[in-house]
Amino acid sequence: MTAPLPEVLIEAKGICLAKSGKEILRNADITLRRNEIVTLIGPNGAGKSTLLEIAIGLQKADSGTVRTKKDLSVAYVPQKLAVDPIMPLTVKRLMQLTKKVSQKDAVEALQKTKADHLLDEMVSDLSGGEMQRVLLARAISQKADLLVLDEPAQGVDYAGQADFYALIEKVRDEEKCGILLISHDIHIVMSATDHVVCLNGHICCAGKPEAVSSDPAYKALFGANMPNNLAIYNHHHDHEHDLDGTIVAPGESKGHEHGPNCNHSH
Repeated sequence: MTAPLPEVLIEAKGICLAKSGKEILRNADITLRRNEIVTLIGPNGAGKSTLLEIAIGLQKADSGTVRTKKDLSVAYVPQKLAVDPIMPLTVKRLMQLTKKVSQKDAVEALQKTKADHLLDEMVSDLSGGEMQRVLLARAISQKADLLVLDEPAQGVDYAGQADFYALIEKVRDEEKCGILLISHDIHIVMSATDHVVCLNGHICCAGKPEAVSSDPAYKALFGANMPNNLAIYNHHHDHEHDLDGTIVAPGESKGHEHGPNCNHSH
């Protein structure tokens, strides 16, 4: 007997939008479900952010339909957060800027992203990897149905990205939420997702990562050699990475998800 599909959080169908006579989206579809990671990929200007805004009700389409779960809650993780170095904003204060988040919830969320040791640090002093884990923790603390992560690994090096995407999978499993990743980086992110939607004004192709990476439309958009670059491989090592992917001795890293002899997907 086939297991029922997870709960639908957002279902957008046939979305069309034009601005100043320019077509932005044409018959675009996207479905977001609980317990699933969906990655929306495409080049700059493909309409990714526009489709998201329409799906969550921030913008209206010219035509098409959007159906959402009743009382849907969405938490957003931006690409980066610009903070003036002279602003006395600690991680603790940032976590509690949302009134409904208690200190207990904030600390628990930071623990889940292995960033609780940063609680009293100044936000302006955080590295790229530390900031992304704090922002992810802030989203988790809101206990939303859907987490939206916009280019979530910007400023994090390649090894750190692998760990960060593994963390996102862990969040999906523990929080039972839906996750939408928006990216034009189609390397690691492709191996850390359940469903891929390739957008370039319209849906070029969609499906499991391995199916999308071999689709002729995908190859036409990103290059015939791209599937080779997306190959998933495992490597074993006797070291760990810190939050930015820097190699450290076993036991010294803070926030590493796997420990020694781990498998990474690249």
